[in-house]
Amino acid sequence: MTLKRYLLSMAAAFAILFLATGASAKQPKYVFFFLGDGMAGPQIQAAEAYLTTVNGGDATAAADLLKPENRLNMSKMTVAGLQTTCDAHRLITDSAASATAFACGLKTLSGVIGMDETGTVRYKSIAHLAHESGMKVGILSSVSLNHATPAAYYASVPGRSDMNAIAAQMAGSGYEFFGGGGLARPDSPVDVWRLLDANGYKVLKDRESILSLKEIPRDRVVCINPWLQDASAMPYDIDRLNTGNTNLSLAEMTGVAVANLSGSQKKARRDDGFFIMVEGGKIDWACHANDARAAVGDILDLDNAVGVALDFYRKHPLQTLIVVTGDHETGGMTIGHATTAYTADYDRLMNQKNSFQYFGDNEWKPHRAKTKGGICGGHLDADNLASDTVMLGWMETVFGLEWADLNEYQQEKLEDAYDQSMCGSNDNSSAENTYLYGDCNPIIVTITHVLNERAGIGWTSYSHTGVPVPVFAQGPEAHLFAGFYDNTDIARKLAKVMNLGDLPVKK
Repeated sequence: MTLKRYLLSMAAAFAILFLATGASAKQPKYVFFFLGDGMAGPQIQAAEAYLTTVNGGDATAAADLLKPENRLNMSKMTVAGLQTTCDAHRLITDSAASATAFACGLKTLSGVIGMDETGTVRYKSIAHLAHESGMKVGILSSVSLNHATPAAYYASVPGRSDMNAIAAQMAGSGYEFFGGGGLARPDSPVDVWRLLDANGYKVLKDRESILSLKEIPRDRVVCINPWLQDASAMPYDIDRLNTGNTNLSLAEMTGVAVANLSGSQKKARRDDGFFIMVEGGKIDWACHANDARAAVGDILDLDNAVGVALDFYRKHPLQTLIVVTGDHETGGMTIGHATTAYTADYDRLMNQKNSFQYFGDNEWKPHRAKTKGGICGGHLDADNLASDTVMLGWMETVFGLEWADLNEYQQEKLEDAYDQSMCGSNDNSSAENTYLYGDCNPIIVTITHVLNERAGIGWTSYSHTGVPVPVFAQGPEAHLFAGFYDNTDIARKLAKVMNLGDLPVKK
């Protein structure tokens, strides 16, 4: 062979090797999907304005808002897009239909999980397909692990309320890691705890044993936060921070999942990568209750979990894809309010010490039980709240609202809400009360309304809304997530990147 022919053949061989390496490099080995339930643009902006304030900046100054330390990890990622969120027949979706879109690439009805809109045909999720390809799978949520969003990644049911059946399918999934909240309705008709044990799962419920998985990974594990605050969910981050150090944040749980799954790969002497889904589920719950500070706290916790993934990405930049989005907006949150116009005062949110849930459970409920007999005897005075020194004290110490500092209209709204919460009646019509309080505790939601309005945040709903939601991505093939597209396209894009075929796929 002549030297020229030899050099040409070597060049061709290197070209083939380069192309093959480039093609394989595009397929990520490690995939993170983060979902802020109820989180859209307003929630993200509110979190960044609050973070700016906490860091000593001015939330009305662009120079402060745009400082890197005042931006969320997610909003600093290299690619951004926008997705629509409707279900098969409604502009405004629920979490079951949106999670099915993300997991299966399928439009369905609200309330349906992993099935078509007839509730008769079952579909595989992207987690199923990843697991079948050899990848490890982790499913995390700050709400119960058999709630609608996590359920879409392992279960198929015609109704999201059948949580026992969902939990039974979780136990049969074979996925390597579940973490976050507990299980709703785990005992009947199927004893899910027994089923988990029979399928080789170890259930851990204390901080020390959960954190130990970073050093000693397990192949099948369910990590449940020690304190389940409401509906088998982790506590709101604002409450976790104010109630000791026995619990885990969602970010800490994500760190455990990453270490456990990557460690179990090495233990198996084969690394086929992992797929991890992390849901910040209580963002949605806080927004349903119109509690901006509780929502912001859980957004920051979710964003810290994104930071954990970004740390992993920096060690494996050619192999790690991270996608972050929300499933819909909740509460109709607005950055701005009629009473504050173009100003904002996020310092006021820093005065809130606990969530609406914690305050309701630990202060309001026992206070009402003790006090209502002396107030609700037949006459509702206009100054019932103004005369309740205990309640006024809590409004100041828990929410930063001084009664004397409120205007007449704010005091009137709080008095009406107090009477409705304490006695079940006030001077308003039933239509007015429905508009003012929804299904929330009247006095607590009115307190958060007044606080939020003074900070410059408004609410239009106690339910979901239909606005488009941002998408952020970083890593190999992240450019596919730029643009404006449907929520089902996220699953299809992930399947394409992960070489899992075309969605949807029937079971």
